[in-house]
Amino acid sequence: MIELESLHLVVDGPTARLRLDNGKANEMGRVQLADWERVCDLLESGTVRTLITWSDRRSSKGAPIFIAGANVTERAEWSNDDVRAHVRRQRALLVRLRHAPIFHVAVVHGVALGWGTEFMIACDWRIATPGARFSLPETGLGILPGAGGASELHALIGPSHTLRLGMTGEMIDATEAHRIGLVDELSADVEAGRGRADALAARMATRSPTASAAFKAAVLASIGVPPEDRREREARAYEHCVATGEAAIGRANFASITAGEAPPWGPFQRFLP
Repeated sequence: MIELESLHLVVDGPTARLRLDNGKANEMGRVQLADWERVCDLLESGTVRTLITWSDRRSSKGAPIFIAGANVTERAEWSNDDVRAHVRRQRALLVRLRHAPIFHVAVVHGVALGWGTEFMIACDWRIATPGARFSLPETGLGILPGAGGASELHALIGPSHTLRLGMTGEMIDATEAHRIGLVDELSADVEAGRGRADALAARMATRSPTASAAFKAAVLASIGVPPEDRREREARAYEHCVATGEAAIGRANFASITAGEAPPWGPFQRFLP
């Protein structure tokens, strides 16, 4: 178990559940950034296979909150160099989280503003409730979405929708977010969303941690590269499964696997494309 100051993490076997409940509105500041870096240390160790991130936080007026953006107020006395270094650190964190060798499911209930919308880039599967709201308000504050909003979000929703959200600051609901591909699935409420996330985690628990992580690494490494490079990354990831013995375990336990049982997979061995 790791010590976190502002995030609430529970590890249950191969599944880690992280509940957001910090500050006034689950804002992202220095303390949260350090906590997320510790979470990434855990995820990169291969200890867990699925991370579920969610929030049931509400404002004083009862409005649901997922992540209400970055903690801008803490920057009041910062120098320009402080701000630049902090945002670079945020960007690096979301890259680490995106490439962590786990399946990351986010259940979004409430507002996901700025950094909260950029957080979607770092997830593998995104579930939204009818109360979810997404927006990139940064250009109205004299800055821009700098933790992936300007560099990575277009790969998820396309350049046109990225420009619409980032340049106008328009807030969209869960239905529109689903239509443009910002979220992958809709759920009736946060409990139903968490139930769906738990079902996916249960499936992940039966898979080879080495093979699953190698698959994710190969997929992400193949984005935007020429076909021959994509095929080579796939070949190397496959051969990693063979070299680590996971393929042999799968062959030896084929009958029990097809019957729904999980074989004794080997220790996690990360593939670096």
